[in-house]
Amino acid sequence: MRISILEDDLTQAEMLRWILESAGHKCHLFHKFKAFQNAMHRESFDLILLDWILPDGNGPSIVEWMRSTLKSNAPILFITSKTDEENIVEALNSGADDYMLKPIRRAELIARTSALLRRAYPELTTPEHFVIDQFEFYPKFYSVTFAEKRISMTQKEFELGLLLFRNLGKPLSRSHIQETVWGRDTHLPSRSMDTHISRVRSKLDLRPELGFKLTPVYGYGYKLEKIEKLLTGQATSALNNYA
Repeated sequence: MRISILEDDLTQAEMLRWILESAGHKCHLFHKFKAFQNAMHRESFDLILLDWILPDGNGPSIVEWMRSTLKSNAPILFITSKTDEENIVEALNSGADDYMLKPIRRAELIARTSALLRRAYPELTTPEHFVIDQFEFYPKFYSVTFAEKRISMTQKEFELGLLLFRNLGKPLSRSHIQETVWGRDTHLPSRSMDTHISRVRSKLDLRPELGFKLTPVYGYGYKLEKIEKLLTGQATSALNNYA
């Protein structure tokens, strides 16, 4: 999963990144609220880790800004040295989902982030088989079916389609999509991603009249939405994509 870490202590931030990346996550570090704020307008993350005290802001006010301003509903985990009950209550009331006290313990951090991710993205608890409407995704085999008929897709097309469906209704930044499907260090021309999006839209028949709409978000990325079907009856046109 893609995790943002807002922590001004460089040593602490690197330790958090090391722990979470050792558990298979991809982490992005920010040491000031302003840099984090700018990134949040153009990026999407699955989880936010947040220090209480920063050079240009404090935790609760940052959480309130995120919850009131951003479209993201990603879970937020406070990392703090404050142990008073009133501070903990303030953190949770501001919109945070959980908190941890410093010094950080590796096993506890992994357990808490895993719990938050399972709660926010329950489909991750059944990675072998992901179902939505008549679509069934089988990650182990890079296979997807519609109405029990297999749709022919390349591995990257499958991974992109699964990512979009697992984040249904959530805008995903281009960086988020690239990092998840192609990897952080891969140079991917913008046109290549757009081509893959077009192929996924076509092969899965993601059209409003069939209940799904895949659209670009200007200057940001893409968003797959489930909408009320404009036409009644079975989505028979999707059968043309079956192998």
